[in-house]
Amino acid sequence: MSELAGSQAKPARVVMLSPMPPEKSAYALARYSRSADSIHQSLEWVRSHDSQKFLESFYFQYGHASIADLGHLAVCLEGISELAATEVEDEQLWDGQAKSTRYQDFSQVGVITPPEFRPAEAAAYLQQAQAMIAAYRETHAKVLDWLKTELPRPESMKPEAYVRNLSARAFDVARYLLFFGVPTNVGQVVSIRTLEKQIRRLKVSEYAEVRDLAGELAKACAERPACVWDAALAGEAMAPTLAKYVSADEHRRRARADLKLWAEQNLPPPSGYKPDSVDLVRPADPVSEIAATLLYPVTNRPYRELQDLVASWSEERKLEVLGVALQSRSRRDELLREFRTSTFIFDLIMDLGAYRDLHRHRRCEQFRQAYSAELGYETPEAVEKAGLSALYSQTMEATMKVVQSLPPPGSHYLLPFGARARFLFKMDFAQLEYIAKLRSGVKGHFSYRRIAWEMKRKLERIEPSLGRLIEATPPWEEDPLTR
Repeated sequence: MSELAGSQAKPARVVMLSPMPPEKSAYALARYSRSADSIHQSLEWVRSHDSQKFLESFYFQYGHASIADLGHLAVCLEGISELAATEVEDEQLWDGQAKSTRYQDFSQVGVITPPEFRPAEAAAYLQQAQAMIAAYRETHAKVLDWLKTELPRPESMKPEAYVRNLSARAFDVARYLLFFGVPTNVGQVVSIRTLEKQIRRLKVSEYAEVRDLAGELAKACAERPACVWDAALAGEAMAPTLAKYVSADEHRRRARADLKLWAEQNLPPPSGYKPDSVDLVRPADPVSEIAATLLYPVTNRPYRELQDLVASWSEERKLEVLGVALQSRSRRDELLREFRTSTFIFDLIMDLGAYRDLHRHRRCEQFRQAYSAELGYETPEAVEKAGLSALYSQTMEATMKVVQSLPPPGSHYLLPFGARARFLFKMDFAQLEYIAKLRSGVKGHFSYRRIAWEMKRKLERIEPSLGRLIEATPPWEEDPLTR
């Protein structure tokens, strides 16, 4: 007779939970970690006890922030501007995707008008926005025709796959004429904790659309879900306690304003230094790195210029910058992400479309300077080859003039995806290797492929042994019929 004969089966070591309202899930798993009960017993407990009181006490009053990581929500944001989507996605602990400019035609989606504009400003904005959309539509059609002559369909490739691949390549070029004001959709899966941080950050945005969106996010948390898979879960709000307590991140807002004022009053005139569009900077020392990073988003200066300037200051002067950033911080506020130090710092001048793609890499610290038309715009090689140089340059020049004539921040909505801006990406070697290898591949967009390749080359110059470890693909190696 077997030893197991007549004995009871061993309890399962892996227990899969079905979907639950996020706050119930957080309560159940938090209690599970704080008692000797099994998960089955913890769930039964939660059924008869109030999760809202638990979260009010432990999450919002006692600051047990990790509890809110145990409940997740799927949230979709529909019909928001590309600018708002960029702001929404600026979270490190975030999973989501936006509507793809590579596989979707944006010529029929309409335009979002910034609420900041007065009637005359809105009229000028809409007139140029329509010109951009018309140029986008014509560019896609003509680039697609040109690609068909340059890249005949292989016999082994199905006609529908051939057209689909070439159409995506044509959209890669046409997207330079899209702009921040076109509508898009974003789907995200986030923890209660990340959603709270996101709402708090969005509440202090410079853009009225984004501030309004923050209020709608909080409101949706307190209501029954609008899109239901399981009717049994339709009766409960997803995160009512979050909606009740979430507030604006005033520390973030005030710190940015205080640093901007300090920079205006204390920094010397700009040196005029113009770095490469991909500039790799090694940190001088932790305090100098933090101070320079704090000043980067509130100025329009290259990071290398800021770090060299800060490194020449006394320790007392450097710490003064840190003190300015900290003076509005309360006991509950986390340090700003500018206080995180890194091994490699890339100051990047790139088009907004490339930024929308590289923005997805969340294992690095990312910062941007204010959007403007000052850095000009990029022109894809295919524009000239397809005979579109005049249309493209005239449309972009006219758009940049209108951008400069309109008041910010509403003017930012008209910035084309081809417009250049300055961004700071701070990372360790593992993230650098990942970005350079992945984003230089032949399936990628030519804009960020160039940036990824340059990141590898810059590293090879200062750390040859590490640079040689990165298996990046040169931008001149192409396979345009591969997606």
